[in-house]
Amino acid sequence: MLFNSIDFAIFLPIVFVLYWFVTNRNLKLQNLLIVVASYVFYGWWDTQFLSLILFSTVVDYLVGVGLLKQENQTKRKILLWISIIVNLGFLGFFKYYNFFLDNFVTAFTFLGMPIKAGMLEIILPVGISFYTFQTMSYSIDVYRRKLVPTTDFVAFSAFVSFFPQLVAGPIERATHLLPQFYKKREFNYTLAIDGLRQILWGLFKKIVIADNCAEYANMIFNNSDSHSGSTLVLGALFFTFQIYGDFSGYSDIAIGTSRLFGFDLMRNFAFPYFSRDIAEFWRRWHISLSTWFRDYLYIPLGGSQGGMNMKIRNTFIIFIVSGFWHGANWTFIVWGFLNALYFLPLLLANKNRNNLEVVAMGKLLPSARDFFAILTTFSLTVFAWIFFRADNITHAFSYIKGIFTSSLLSVPTILPFSLFGLLAFFMTVEWVGRGEAYALEALGSRWKRPLRWGFYYVIIFLIFFFMGKEQEFIYFQF
Repeated sequence: MLFNSIDFAIFLPIVFVLYWFVTNRNLKLQNLLIVVASYVFYGWWDTQFLSLILFSTVVDYLVGVGLLKQENQTKRKILLWISIIVNLGFLGFFKYYNFFLDNFVTAFTFLGMPIKAGMLEIILPVGISFYTFQTMSYSIDVYRRKLVPTTDFVAFSAFVSFFPQLVAGPIERATHLLPQFYKKREFNYTLAIDGLRQILWGLFKKIVIADNCAEYANMIFNNSDSHSGSTLVLGALFFTFQIYGDFSGYSDIAIGTSRLFGFDLMRNFAFPYFSRDIAEFWRRWHISLSTWFRDYLYIPLGGSQGGMNMKIRNTFIIFIVSGFWHGANWTFIVWGFLNALYFLPLLLANKNRNNLEVVAMGKLLPSARDFFAILTTFSLTVFAWIFFRADNITHAFSYIKGIFTSSLLSVPTILPFSLFGLLAFFMTVEWVGRGEAYALEALGSRWKRPLRWGFYYVIIFLIFFFMGKEQEFIYFQF
């Protein structure tokens, strides 16, 4: 079920009414309603994969109960590895089986030992990378004794399958989200209004920005050989805004929807395209995944505690694994490697913890130095996104080669001026609201009501005007 669909527009009010007016006096019933609603939400795509979520839920729940009763360290490790092997086993099979098989066959063929192996017709379950990491974090935190394991299966099932963030995050930690299912929720009007405002901005990002940019990005990337260098640059720019509007828009809708039900989800984006270096970018982009890799892979590998060689090794591991997490294609691995290269000079100069504050906070415009830093970081990010969007490595290098030709200085053959206007409006609102959790959180709060509501109605009008395209969210494929 898509957030930007009529189905969800009907589904959400029904669940909301049942949640606050029918099951509101019984916490267990509220949690059970969330489980049922979440399974309906997920099963709208394909009911056959509901058993996969249920199996992962049962496995990690039983692992948690086992860890609660077990003090023997060896047996505790066995229980943890059961969770890791089951979760990564499912993820590996559905997402990476054909990738490894294809590369295995290619390697043997290159060595003069051709072999035959049939590919499997595997359908990738929606959101498997997200809920797999979420359930694993529970087992790991229980093993580390950072979290008391739950014996409430309904609450745990609700944590695993919570529909606002089930298929594309944020990837929640059990330490943050699970305890919220134990507490009685009271309807908070202010919180709900804030949630609706964030949903509104998320829908604008997705429907008005991402889907419009997708139309031109696809047009250019799918026919890159026939376009000038300047047009290819525009294609990369359109995809840059598409993926941000698409993914951060989903996160905004997920966070806003959770507020309607009295839940708090972690922030997932913090205006990353206003970053002044690549380290700041990664503190602001897909925060739930970046911090997951930091806590469950980077720090266990030694983090920044060892010498420089260890820091470099761990940095490259994190970025490459992060790239591979996104998909079974060498393009994602190269994208991760390229970001590690971007990060390396900051690490060597010990400047990877600079720029922790919001850029130009309290000022209308950034300084010339900040502007140049933002422009440089943005340009590097746009270049890296080419690999992320390309069909394969050959396509990526062909696309880049096509940019650096004499036609780079020509007038682009595709010039959607209305989209340029929408992007200018979008980035202006984002810049003005960059000090908040999301752009509309405080924007207009001091305006007179007619002006404030007029601004909201403009956004609503644009959403309805562009609603017909209804494209899936990019990160569903991950």
